[in-house]
Amino acid sequence: MNRREFTTNLGMGAIAFGLGGIRLSGALPDKKHQPRIAITMDDFNWNRSVKLTPDERNKAILGALSSHGGLKAALFVAARNADNEKGKSLLREWDQASHMIANHSYSHMELNTGEVTTEKFTSDILKGETVLKDFPRFQKSFRFPYLKEGETAVKRDVVRKFLKQHGYRNGHVTIDASDWAVENRLSARLTKDPAADVKPYRDFYLSHMWERAVYYDELSKKALGRSVKHTILMHYNLLNALFLGDLLDMFQSKSWKLIDATEAFRDPVFSAEPKIVPAGESIIWAIAKETGKFDSLLRYPGEDAEYENARMDKLGL
Repeated sequence: MNRREFTTNLGMGAIAFGLGGIRLSGALPDKKHQPRIAITMDDFNWNRSVKLTPDERNKAILGALSSHGGLKAALFVAARNADNEKGKSLLREWDQASHMIANHSYSHMELNTGEVTTEKFTSDILKGETVLKDFPRFQKSFRFPYLKEGETAVKRDVVRKFLKQHGYRNGHVTIDASDWAVENRLSARLTKDPAADVKPYRDFYLSHMWERAVYYDELSKKALGRSVKHTILMHYNLLNALFLGDLLDMFQSKSWKLIDATEAFRDPVFSAEPKIVPAGESIIWAIAKETGKFDSLLRYPGEDAEYENARMDKLGL
């Protein structure tokens, strides 16, 4: 079975996913109601991989995007990964291919912890900018590591004010997901057995990403009355070097439209500032939480390894 046949056959029937009563349907939307989705990748951990060299991984991810109509992604870089000659060289390939380069802090520290002060966190944002600012495709968009925007209202508001003062917009995701949890299992398996069959991990990954996409799209319709231009959370890792092309094929086979990240970020939803504590998660999740009307549909955190690990355990992954 080739890649396109696989993605056409994947989950075309109705999928029932028991999270808060939202039923995920495999029915294809008409063009008028066609969901739109952009690829956003976090971290840029180019030196953490088995199976592929850093150059091979970079080439594979960029190639998958290029082969799908020259799709332009957003890469949110933890700048410590680009603060060396090799990292800069790999990132330059993204820049030259006209992908959006954005700030994911320097050190990838989590704001929602007591030891991380707003002073330390905001200084780390600026340190990241010093590494990234000379890339022509750099834009002042900031994504919070772990999607955590402050465990108190004070921390939340101080960092939001800082970002505005320095010309940054929040690079929210609308579709949160846990590809990194699948990556951890895949890499561990390949470290133990380099010849292991990767197809079960691909199957699980695609199923997981489809479930989460439909869940957040349905939540968007419930909370906002419309399907927003989506940004999906993904990571620069082996999993996506191997299967990004399959993922893009899958969305197209289900009549979701692939759009450039810069287009997606023009959606008004990205200007929202939900006043919830703890702050963060998917912007759709946060908006729904703020209304107080959808608590039966929400879990906290919205996505985490514990949810997917339990399912992978049952499958022997």
